[in-house]
Amino acid sequence: MSEELVFYHNPLSRGRMVHWMLEEVGVPYRIELLSFEKAEHKKPAFLAVNPMGKIPAIVHRGAVVTECGAIIMYLADAYPAAKLAPAIDDPARAPYLRWMFFGQGCIEPALIDRMLSRPSGDKPGALSYGSYEDMLHTTEKALTPGPYILGDRFSAVDVYVGSQLAFGMMTKSLVPQPIFQNYVNRLFERPAYKRVLEQGEKLAAQLKS
Repeated sequence: MSEELVFYHNPLSRGRMVHWMLEEVGVPYRIELLSFEKAEHKKPAFLAVNPMGKIPAIVHRGAVVTECGAIIMYLADAYPAAKLAPAIDDPARAPYLRWMFFGQGCIEPALIDRMLSRPSGDKPGALSYGSYEDMLHTTEKALTPGPYILGDRFSAVDVYVGSQLAFGMMTKSLVPQPIFQNYVNRLFERPAYKRVLEQGEKLAAQLKS
């Protein structure tokens, strides 16, 4: 079984957070760039990997993993030497899983709804995040006291949640309150993130060439 890790990516997609995670893990990987302009993510070759035609995806040890949160968690567990996820018997595993799934089920949909000005209707209980205000308040609790979600320990959940909060502030679907801005700025100082920024510019230029 091949140990090669193949990363299907476009730098203008959610794949950026997986790219960051790959750099944090620090293992070799091969990037397969897909052009949105050429709709390469909707062509048979990629649909055979992900029938949704969505980026990112990885293939590793003969298995396909899609969905950013799942990919990030998979990489953290597949490469424990990077120490980006608490072990199964570590009490920190509970909050790690809690906030990882909160990022997927609450933060992202709330920010997307706000960005697209989608009405929440009169039944907030039917929404995964309840209300936008509930999501904000709970996220603030997750970041207190900090500096990371698991306290002094940086982990994969910071890659996932930090990316979502950065996206929210970039799209103005999240007010850059100091607690969010300081958290994201701290994450952006990580060498792995800086490498992704540099590589992302080169990949974007490669897609245009």
